[in-house]
Amino acid sequence: METGARRPGPATRRLVYLVAVSWSLFQLWIVSPLPFWLGVGVIPETQGRSIHLAFAVFLAFLLFPGRLPTDTKQRLAAAFYLVLGLGLWAFAWSQHAADRPWVPAYVAIGAVALVLAWSAARLVPLARIPMLDWVLALLAAWCAGYLFLFHQDLATRPGRPLLADLIAAGVGLLLLLEATRRVLGPALMVIAGLFLVYAFAGPWMPDLLAHRGASFARAMAQQWLSNEGVFGIALGVSTSFVFLFVLFGALLERAGAGGYFIRVAFALLGHLRGGPAKAAVAASAMTGLVSGSSIANVVTTGTFTVPLMKRTGFTPAKAGAVEVASSVNGQLMPPVMGAAAFLMVEYVGIPYVEVIKHAFLPALIAYIALFYIVHLEAAKAGLAGLPRASDSGPLRRLIAGGLAVSGFLVLAGVVYFGLGWIKSVAPEHSIWVIATLVLGAYLALLWWASRVPPPPPETDDLAILPAPGPTLQGGLHFLLPVIVLIWCLVVERLSPGLSAFWAILFLVAILLTQRPLIAWFRGEGRYLGAVTHGARDLVDGLAQGARNMIGIGVATAAAGIIVGTVAMTGIALVMTDLVEWLSGGLILPMLILTALICLVLGLGLPTTANYIIVATLMAPVIVALGAENGLLIPLIAAHLFVFYFGIMADVTPPVGLASFAAAAVARANPIQTGIQALWYSLRTITLPFVFIFNPQLLLIGVHSGWQLALTFAGALIGMLAFAAATQHYLLTRNRVWETAALLLIALTLFVPGLWMDRFQPAFSALPASEIRAAATAVPASGHLRLEVRGWDLAGDEVVKRIMLPLGESGDGHDRLTAAGLGLVEIGDRVSVGFVRFGSPADRLGLEGGWQIEAVLMPAARPAPEWFYVPALALLALVVWRQRRRLAAASP
Repeated sequence: METGARRPGPATRRLVYLVAVSWSLFQLWIVSPLPFWLGVGVIPETQGRSIHLAFAVFLAFLLFPGRLPTDTKQRLAAAFYLVLGLGLWAFAWSQHAADRPWVPAYVAIGAVALVLAWSAARLVPLARIPMLDWVLALLAAWCAGYLFLFHQDLATRPGRPLLADLIAAGVGLLLLLEATRRVLGPALMVIAGLFLVYAFAGPWMPDLLAHRGASFARAMAQQWLSNEGVFGIALGVSTSFVFLFVLFGALLERAGAGGYFIRVAFALLGHLRGGPAKAAVAASAMTGLVSGSSIANVVTTGTFTVPLMKRTGFTPAKAGAVEVASSVNGQLMPPVMGAAAFLMVEYVGIPYVEVIKHAFLPALIAYIALFYIVHLEAAKAGLAGLPRASDSGPLRRLIAGGLAVSGFLVLAGVVYFGLGWIKSVAPEHSIWVIATLVLGAYLALLWWASRVPPPPPETDDLAILPAPGPTLQGGLHFLLPVIVLIWCLVVERLSPGLSAFWAILFLVAILLTQRPLIAWFRGEGRYLGAVTHGARDLVDGLAQGARNMIGIGVATAAAGIIVGTVAMTGIALVMTDLVEWLSGGLILPMLILTALICLVLGLGLPTTANYIIVATLMAPVIVALGAENGLLIPLIAAHLFVFYFGIMADVTPPVGLASFAAAAVARANPIQTGIQALWYSLRTITLPFVFIFNPQLLLIGVHSGWQLALTFAGALIGMLAFAAATQHYLLTRNRVWETAALLLIALTLFVPGLWMDRFQPAFSALPASEIRAAATAVPASGHLRLEVRGWDLAGDEVVKRIMLPLGESGDGHDRLTAAGLGLVEIGDRVSVGFVRFGSPADRLGLEGGWQIEAVLMPAARPAPEWFYVPALALLALVVWRQRRRLAAASP
C-alpha cells in the first residue's frame, strides 16, 4: 500500500496521525506568506528540506515494516545489510592500526547495518510497531534533521566535516536507503546503492567508466552535508511544490471530488458503446488532478470501472489494460503530472506555466486517442453501453451535451476575460472584488447542488446510469479550487507553491462550510454535527496528504544520491559516449536506445524518482547528440521525452506496477494485462518521437491561432489514424494495404516537414554578425537557432546546433544576456565571452570561447502543412473503400 501496511493500536495510531497532520501544517506554514508578514518562523530553504525529510523517514519507519509476511525476498535485504555491516567492521579493524581518523564512522555505520539486517530478517505482526523501529525512526529523523539542527556550525566549516558530521551522514544515507526499500521496494534502493558504490570504486572500474574516485569524507559532504546530493534540487522541489499539490489532491478527494468526477464520467459516457471503458478514460483524466499517481489512479477508478467493463463484454485483461492506459496517462495531464512538472521547472529553467503549455497538447491528444481505441475495441466486439434510469432520446441528449459544452466555454470566457477586465479597471482592489465574486459563485453553486438529492453510497454496482443533469449539478463547486489554482498559476503568475497554498485555503473553506450550508439550504438542521464532520474531514485530509507524501519524500531524497554521484563522477558524459557509440551516431537509433534505457531505469520506480534519474542521465544525451547530428531539439522536448518513457515503465512487463495493480482488480494475468496495456499505449510511446521531430506539437514556434489549429488537427487526425492502424480496424477490419496506408498518413500528419525537407531546407544560415538583429526579431518566448563550434573537455572539436530560448520581446542584446549568453564581436567573428551558470545557455552546453558560426532563420518556403492534403485524400480513400465493404456485407 502506498500509505503504509501497518495498522497499529489506537494510541500509536493517534501519534502517527498527529505527526502526519503536523507535517502538513509545517509545509503550509513555510510556503505561505505568513512568516514574512509576521517576521517570525522564516525557515531557509535548505533547513526546510531537512525537516521535510525528517518527517518522511520518521513516518516511513513507523508505517512500513521491515519485512512483510507475504514477501520472502526481504531476506535478501537482511543478507545485504549483514555483509555490509561485517565488511565495514572488518575494514575498520584493518585501518585501526594506522590510526585512521574515520574508523569510528565505519564502526558506527556498520553497527547500524547489522541492526537493519536483524530488522529485515525478523517477522513482526502488522498490528504493532516494535521498539527497534521506533529507535530507527528517531535516529533517521535526527540524521535527516542534522542540517537544520547544526546549520550554523556547518556553514562555518564548508568542506571540512568533523567526525560527528560523517557519522550522521553515513548513518543517514544507510537509513534513507532502508526507508526507500520499505516504502518503494528494492528497485530504487539498489540503483541508488550502485551509484553510491560507483562514487567510491572509480579507480577499479573499466576504462569507459573509470574515474579517480571519492574519499569517504568527500562523498559524505557531497551527498548529505550540502545541497548537491540528497538535499538537492529534487528534495527542494518536493518540499516547496510537490507536497502542496499532493495535499491539494488529498483534500479535494476528502471533500468528495474524486467520487464526483467518477459519477460525472459515467453519467455522461456510460451509455455509449463500450461506455464503462470510455468513462474509465475520462474519470482517470479527471482524477489525475487529484492523485498524480498511476497506481493510486488504478485503484481509485478501477474499483468502479473494471467490473463494469467486464460486465459489458471486455475480457479481464482488456478491462485492466484500459484502466492502466487511462491511469498512466493521468500523470501526463497538467497541472499535476505526477509531480514531475515541478522538477522540470528546475531542470529546464522555465516557468511552471511554460511547462503546462508545452505538455498540454500531447496529453490531450493521447487521451482522445485512447478514447478512440476503446471505441474501436467495443466496435470490434459489438459491445453496448449501460442503460440509463430515464432516456430522453438521442436528439435531446445531443442538445443537452452541446449546451453543456458551450456553457462551459462561455463560463471559461467570462472567468478569464471578465476577471481580467476587473484587474485592469481596479488593479488595487481587484483581489477583493474577485474574492467576493468567487465566494458568490461558491454559494450559488452550493445552493444549486442542494436542489438535488445526495449521491448514493459509492459502489461498483452501477447497473443503471444516473441522469447527467443532476449528477453534474451536485458538485460543480468542486471545480472552483481548481479554477483558483489555475488562475493563480496562469494569470497571477504566482509560484506553484503559493498558488497551491491559496487553492488549499479555498478547499479548507469548502470542507468546513459545504455540509452545514447544504444542510441549511435544505432545511435539515443538525448544523453543529455538519460543522464537526467537515472539521474531521479537514484534519483527515491533512493526515492523508502527509501519508501520500512519504513515498515521494524518500524517493526524491534517494534519487538525490544519484544526482550527487553524477555531479562527482561525470558519468553523464560517459552515457553520452556510450549511446553515441551504440547508435552509430544516427539520431533515430539514438532515440530508441535512450527510450529503452529510460524504460529500464524506470522499472519499479515511482514517477518522481523515475524522472529525476532519467532527466539527470538521459535528457542531456538527447540534446547533445541531436545537436551534433544537426537536429535542433529544445531542452523541454528532451525532458518530456525521457519523462514519457519513464512513465511507461509503470506499464511495461515484467515490473509494471500499474499493470499489476489493475490485474489484481480485474483478476487477470498480470503479464497478459501489461502486454495488452502496452499495446494500448503505443500512441503514448509514439508521441515523444513526434514532438522531438516536430516541436510545434509542444507549441514551440506556434505564433498564431491558425497555426495552432493546424498543428492540433494534424496531430490528432494522425494519432487517430495510427490508433486505427495498430488496432487493425477503422470502420471495419483493415486490409494489409490499408494498415500500411494509415501508418503513412499518420507519419505525414505527425511530421509534415519530413517530406518538405526533401525539397528545401527548413533553415537558411545568416552570418554570425546578425545575431543581435535576429534575437530582436524572434517572437516572445521563441527560440534562437545557432550553429556553434568549440572544443570539449577531451580536446575534441564539436560542431552543433542549438535552440536558445529567449524570453519577452525586446532588444536582442538584452534578450541574449537574459538567456545567459555574453558575446564578443571582433569584425565579422562572434565568440562566446561568458555563459552564466544555471542559465538556458549553460543548460545547452555552451562554453566560453566557443565560436558562433551561423544564425539559422526559417527559410522562405511553402508551409509543410501542404502535405496534409495528399494525406487526407489517402485517408478519404481508405474510408471510402471500407464503407463500400460494409455496405456490401450488410443485408
